[in-house]
Amino acid sequence: MLKILPALAAAGCTVGGGTPGYEPPQPIAFSHAQHAGELQIDCLHCHFGAETSRHAGVPPANVCMNCHTQAKKDSPEIAKLRDAISSGRPIQWVKVHSLPDFAYFNHARHVGAGVACASCHGAVETMVRVRQEPAMTMGWCLDCHRTTAQAATARLDPPRDCAACHY
Repeated sequence: MLKILPALAAAGCTVGGGTPGYEPPQPIAFSHAQHAGELQIDCLHCHFGAETSRHAGVPPANVCMNCHTQAKKDSPEIAKLRDAISSGRPIQWVKVHSLPDFAYFNHARHVGAGVACASCHGAVETMVRVRQEPAMTMGWCLDCHRTTAQAATARLDPPRDCAACHY
């Protein structure tokens, strides 16, 4: 099995549920271009789980309402948000970035190491609807780990062995 992994990576086998350009419609129109771009709201303000958890997670609807009880409160999209909260019905967001079960990824490790969200998610602050930008193949991840480890100013030594992501 170990002999086949480098061949799979070199062949560009994807490790994600989407491909570059995957941009599914969402149940509530949410513009990262407006929130992260124009308003410059930091990723971690909404996706606070990325600092402490394996998953960044979608923010609870109440986080949105911290602002939207005042801002754009009459918007049809905010009405959908209010309806979901009042009914106790979860919003069925469509996952954009997805890794298979056999690949372990921990947001907290990457955020704690200072890896910028855009390194993996692209320029989200320019996206009206989030889309997957990089291919997120095993080779792509390994290239980042190798480049980081080889950098002259590297203070990090990311793992490059199979067991770091596959166990």
